Amino acid sequence: MFSQAVLDHFQNPRNAGELTAATTRIQAVNPVCGDVLQLSAIIENQVIREIRFLCRGCTASIACASVLTESVQGRELLELKSLTPESLAASLGGLPPASFHAATLAYDALQELIRSTEM
Repeated sequence: MFSQAVLDHFQNPRNAGELTAATTRIQAVNPVCGDVLQLSAIIENQVIREIRFLCRGCTASIACASVLTESVQGRELLELKSLTPESLAASLGGLPPASFHAATLAYDALQELIRSTEM
């Protein structure tokens, strides 16, 4: 059902945990399934220097949060506009249609993180 990449990111999540020195912290919720994703990041000069996540959700949500943090760490915020739910899912070898909501949750969380830096 899930690709090896999804299972690997679920079983060995990258960048999981809290980032106490975060300069920004957001929380995104999928109201349909109840998954919750929190991102905390240190952003300096419009670059994500460090990012961590906490996720309460399904296998795919944890995997998408993990791959998202790997994809954005060290990158400029402007570069991140090219990320989409589809590109996140593709970087995990695809997601079953019933699990695609996980990629959307990760994408929505990233967008909220970017918006929070514009305030």
